[in-house]
Amino acid sequence: MAFVKGFGRFWYDFLVGDDWKIAAAVLITLLIGAAALLTGGAPDGTLAALLGLILVAAFVVALVADVRRSARR
Repeated sequence: MAFVKGFGRFWYDFLVGDDWKIAAAVLITLLIGAAALLTGGAPDGTLAALLGLILVAAFVVALVADVRRSARR
């Protein structure tokens, strides 16, 4: 049982790391991309650029939230 617990902790630390907001942003962006691909909403090149912009925007939001929180301390 200790092996399973350690294995789960490794993958959690590997995927989530220090900031759960970044992991959530990547997951949400991937889900948006999968949904857009399945519905055929946009051409592939446009979709790739749009998902890249969404991901960058999510990183900026997470960074701003962390900086504002640390500035309050």
